Amino acid sequence: MLSGVRVAECATGIAGPYCGKLFADAGADVVKVEPPAGGDPMRRWTACGVEVPPGEDGVLFRFLNASKQSVALDWTTASGHAELLDLAARADVVVESLGGIDWPVLSERSPATSLVSISWFGRTGPWKDRPATEFTVQAWAGSTGVRGTVERSPLAAGGRLGEWLAGGYAAIGALAATIGARRTGRGQHVDLSVLEAIHLSMAPFTTLVASFGGPSAAYGRTVEIPSIEPAADGWIGFCTITNQQWRDFLVLVERGDLVDDAELTHYFTRERRRREVHAFIHAWTRRHTVADAIERATALRIPVAPVGNGETVRTFEQFRERGVYVPAPDGRLVQPRPPYRLGRGALRPFAPAPQLDEHPSRWASRPAPSPGDGSDLPFAGLRVLDFTMFWAGPFVGHFLAVLGADVVKVESIQRPDGIRLASTQQPTADRWWEWSAMYHGINAGKRGITLDLSRPRGLALAKALIAKADAVVENFSPRVLDNLGLRYEELARENPGLVLVRMPAFGLDGPWRDRTGFAQTMEQISGLAWVTGFGDGPPVIPRGPCDPLAGMHAALALLVALEHRRRTGEGQLVESTMVEAALNATADQVLEWQAYGRLVGRDGNRGPVAAPQNLYACRGSEQWIAIAVVGDEQWRALVDVLGRPGWALDPALATRAGRRARHDRLDAELSAWCATRERDALVEELLARGVPAAAVLHPREAVANPQMRARGFFEPHSHPVTGTHELPGLPMRFSGLKRWYRAPAPTLGQHTAELLRDLLDLRDDTIAELEAEGIIGIRPAGI
Repeated sequence: MLSGVRVAECATGIAGPYCGKLFADAGADVVKVEPPAGGDPMRRWTACGVEVPPGEDGVLFRFLNASKQSVALDWTTASGHAELLDLAARADVVVESLGGIDWPVLSERSPATSLVSISWFGRTGPWKDRPATEFTVQAWAGSTGVRGTVERSPLAAGGRLGEWLAGGYAAIGALAATIGARRTGRGQHVDLSVLEAIHLSMAPFTTLVASFGGPSAAYGRTVEIPSIEPAADGWIGFCTITNQQWRDFLVLVERGDLVDDAELTHYFTRERRRREVHAFIHAWTRRHTVADAIERATALRIPVAPVGNGETVRTFEQFRERGVYVPAPDGRLVQPRPPYRLGRGALRPFAPAPQLDEHPSRWASRPAPSPGDGSDLPFAGLRVLDFTMFWAGPFVGHFLAVLGADVVKVESIQRPDGIRLASTQQPTADRWWEWSAMYHGINAGKRGITLDLSRPRGLALAKALIAKADAVVENFSPRVLDNLGLRYEELARENPGLVLVRMPAFGLDGPWRDRTGFAQTMEQISGLAWVTGFGDGPPVIPRGPCDPLAGMHAALALLVALEHRRRTGEGQLVESTMVEAALNATADQVLEWQAYGRLVGRDGNRGPVAAPQNLYACRGSEQWIAIAVVGDEQWRALVDVLGRPGWALDPALATRAGRRARHDRLDAELSAWCATRERDALVEELLARGVPAAAVLHPREAVANPQMRARGFFEPHSHPVTGTHELPGLPMRFSGLKRWYRAPAPTLGQHTAELLRDLLDLRDDTIAELEAEGIIGIRPAGI
């Protein structure tokens, strides 16, 4: 699908290589640039800590770098840097996380080449050179500070999840820039900040909630109730996103007497009675096996899931029947397939990851593309109908809209987007349904229409709009579109170039096809929860990032399908499942269980990248500091800051392996030391010596973050109901764009009359008739 697209990847870790993998899977020619001495350090890295067998590369490296080529270059030398620049100038897009490529120089040498830079804080701003790890960035972003319970320290999400998210964002940013360069002859510098990606994905829109005056912005760390609970034979995962699901859950656990208890209706206020609620939940769950509880909850359409890990997840019946895990190139292991399926065209079969400097040929130079329409918005002229709700689905249209597409959000007054109900206002307030921070954040830039699809006239209007669209995105449960008669085959007869992206939770087929699932469900199933939490406690969901993770993969799939249409004129049906996006982000767990017999688990705030790594309480109340020592040089710097006490001079602590083996001792010493120190001063002292450290912040504090403000991450936008507030943008800057938002999120049905007149030539009297019949409208029915 992307054959002929050239990608030069000069990156290590997870984010850059995962971006490259997504291009390689779709057929692009990806050349990985590595240092000659040992290559990418990820060749020797494992999450479980075992040494990679001699003559092999680590299984995560092999997964991330399948189907690529390798070039060994020492870009710190003049000749090596010149060779790197020559390679970059022959590419369509360069993905880098190591520096070494100057954007003005590359742009002058090859104006049509785009550069995607991935860094902890972005390549501009006062923090651009600040030492960090994902662990400390999660603390700065506000993710860590709101996870866990008050009885113990806050909890970072495990599994290097922020890097997977950044890789997905980088991929869609890179492909958008490549598409734009084809139109204009000008590449873009896409400057991606992992800090912004984590804040946006793992602490979403809390600053806007606070600006709206929402009470949830004031809450500290919590766990969802219900979430992962003990069953008779293991752990079982629930989530209750809607009030109806909570009421049904109470019936499930035989506490129907509480369905009208107002304090238990919302999970934030439910936290006040956490012990009471957990007591009656566990009294029921401990009497039932996982299988029995799933059967009972599914019958009530309560989101429910087995809790997966590296050993078990590939055995779940849905993934076996759908062939989600496929043979790895070595033939000995299985790994998750790409998380989307195409109706036409093909993704590339996995080929082995390259050995260091293994490449069959160099790229030839080619002429620059001719300038096109001059617009720096790559999706200008693209029309998309957005039939999605909540977060994962609307993410797709949001990304396309801010980059120029005309995205029409389709709701109905009978069934508006359910995320509108997460309002910061009470139901007694005027137009309270327009006060959902999440709705604003994920629908800005779209136009809005209401159509009652359950009635023939509304459905006929929807079909007429689809006939004029380039793409349709939906995330209903699979049966809904079929029941409405909106089958791709019939829609394509009227619009052969249509791309229909369907985003089911578990897939369009298989035994779990009709189960309800949200982001929390995917985190429970995939293993993301398994690696988050304390070792002596339950798995803990990261809470939410599987929504944008699913959305960015669906956006990528849509762009790949549109590229196929550009080449062939053919539209197609695309299936992009929510759970399979999460399974790709936990591939290392499955691979390391098979290859090394080690089950990657949870260990509080410790992790596989740094030692010591943990949160420590400083002087005062809830003054937590995150410290992560990656290398031996950083350890020596920390020892100096400590004042070189005798315990820290123990030669056994001189290596990361030694420090990891003595982590309990390190935690005891560092806890005692931090307890007497003022947090913010200590953070600055450690950073000045090159030691990654961070204050553990609440996500609402991000609005004052000097790095985010310097990069223009927050943009003011004015809405006809809520007024002017700052909205977070995408976690990347495009060099050719000054701002993301040209319009706020639409009010319910705001553009209905405009769209019906302009696109379908309806007269005003017909529109008035439709409104009188309740087929269209601007106010939820029954309110």
